[in-house]
Amino acid sequence: MKEQQQDLRQAVYLSGHPRVESCPPDQGVEVAFAGRSNVGKSSLINALCERRSLARTSAAPGRTRLLHFFAVDDVRRLVDLPGYGFARASKAERASWQRMVEGYLRNRNSLVRLMLLMDVRHPLRDSDGQLLEWCSAVDLPVHVLLNKADKLSRSKAQRTLIDLQKALQDGNDTPISLVSARTGLGLEAARGALRAYLNEDEMPAA
Repeated sequence: MKEQQQDLRQAVYLSGHPRVESCPPDQGVEVAFAGRSNVGKSSLINALCERRSLARTSAAPGRTRLLHFFAVDDVRRLVDLPGYGFARASKAERASWQRMVEGYLRNRNSLVRLMLLMDVRHPLRDSDGQLLEWCSAVDLPVHVLLNKADKLSRSKAQRTLIDLQKALQDGNDTPISLVSARTGLGLEAARGALRAYLNEDEMPAA
């Protein structure tokens, strides 16, 4: 497929789904966003798409409880996955969310990349590490976005990135980027990476 400069500003909300079985047809290319409940996924999706209210944001973590789909064009989509690690959620709710997310990541043929958000102040929590290990086991490429980089000095944020690169040295060269939805730090480079992932040459068949 010939690479295009996708205009992420044209993204529109499609639908939210409580089960993988009810999701849109498994065709084209999807990039999914995952992370802990308070890491700022929705805000970052809005910032990457240069839209204020494309993805719903909330001051209360754990609000995203569905698989939310956004269409960039007829064959490319972004997916906002339910956040994990929200302590106030019941055990049953956490188990349900885990089954939903794992089912999507394991079975979605159109998924080409997972954008995994971590808080730069608290990177690689146990749940983050578990997700990375699982993605590696099923050969799902991951791009780590260290969000809220404005909360640290430039030197401390860069040190965190270097330390995480060392921690993730597993032969697969996982990309890691410093970003801030609030200040715009690193967003242009992250947009370029996202556009490239949405233009994967081998689009899965329906």
